[in-house]
Amino acid sequence: LGCQIDLINRTRAEHILTVEDPIEFVYEPVKSLIHQRQLGEDTKSFANALKAALREDPDIILVGEMRDLETIALAISAAETGHLVFGTLHTSSAAQTVDRIIDVFPSERQTQVRVQLSNSLVAVFSQTLVSRKNPKPNEFGRVMAQEIMVITPAISNLIREGKTSQIYSAIQTGGKLGMQTLERVLADLYKAGTISFESAMSRTSRPDELQRLIGGAPAPGKSGVPAGH
Repeated sequence: LGCQIDLINRTRAEHILTVEDPIEFVYEPVKSLIHQRQLGEDTKSFANALKAALREDPDIILVGEMRDLETIALAISAAETGHLVFGTLHTSSAAQTVDRIIDVFPSERQTQVRVQLSNSLVAVFSQTLVSRKNPKPNEFGRVMAQEIMVITPAISNLIREGKTSQIYSAIQTGGKLGMQTLERVLADLYKAGTISFESAMSRTSRPDELQRLIGGAPAPGKSGVPAGH
């Protein structure tokens, strides 16, 4: 998120407001006007900060962590009223992110929230860090693997109709739009020799799909080397 906000700051004239716990990176205004709020010092909660933020007429809002119903509801409302909202959740896939947002709400509100989310969500980036195999001295010990979901009319309909179990298939076929599944990325990292088979498998919730993309299972007695590779 920090890189995205920094890119906007350097390329667009926007009013950006961030709410973080804690502030990890201080942005120096370039083209944008930036106000950063820290939980516990400048505000008591993410929800309170969001309420105050909407009175400051920001173009872009960053919510460091969407922890509760009130914060998520306010973030969705802000997006519906034309603000670009960035937020984070602790989830392991794009589809799970959608489910987590909806499941925060009581059952009698979930149909409405699905409609709101289907109309306001732009994209979901789900990322994890994987141990690098034999890192070089100038390389970090871990590499990022990222699942990307871009909202299309088809995915919007799946969210609206509560068919989030079908989102994965939509991501699989959305490569031309920049979408990618976590398993595809893990398989590519393995084939490039960047990560081991065990490390790849430790980060997936779809081991069969990952093995299909890699091709085969580990050969007996050869840790981290699928048969035929």
